[in-house]
Amino acid sequence: MAKLIMWNLMTLDGFVEGPNRDISWHFDVWGEELDRLGIEQGKAAGGLLFGRVTYELMANHWPSETGEVADFMNALPKYVFSRTQKTSNWNNTQLFNDDVTATVTRLKRENTKDILLFGSADLAATLIPHGLIDEFRLAVNPIILGGGTPLFKPGERVKLRLLDSKTLSTGVVILRYEPAK
Repeated sequence: MAKLIMWNLMTLDGFVEGPNRDISWHFDVWGEELDRLGIEQGKAAGGLLFGRVTYELMANHWPSETGEVADFMNALPKYVFSRTQKTSNWNNTQLFNDDVTATVTRLKRENTKDILLFGSADLAATLIPHGLIDEFRLAVNPIILGGGTPLFKPGERVKLRLLDSKTLSTGVVILRYEPAK
């Protein structure tokens, strides 16, 4: 059975996007170390899980890109939850608009390799109360935006257990947590 792993770059004050969906602050810290980490995670994954907004950003970017990251982004199965999107031009994409929790449970059961959840804070907020995220991998960027889209929405309290932490040369801290049993 696959694990569902949330992977996100976030600000110190907890945002995944600034106002007006700005992610330009990603480029302040993106470089060889995050590229390498992304490649390792991508090669180990069996699929990518997205909400519609993140999916549209990815689908508009990766199909025309080349290189190691583009290779796995374009090859991996993509599972997308949307109430409005009915078609996709990005290869290996399955669209779902039905019961999110039952579908994600089924996808985890049917896959042997882990599934990565990128961005998609609203989708994550739907999955967290049901205990469907098995690991939280967060790259904390040493910047305070003061506003934007928070990664975690108001909801249930979830106790986590630290698995690992690592500091990169850019000041980003990679944190890995799992729900406490």
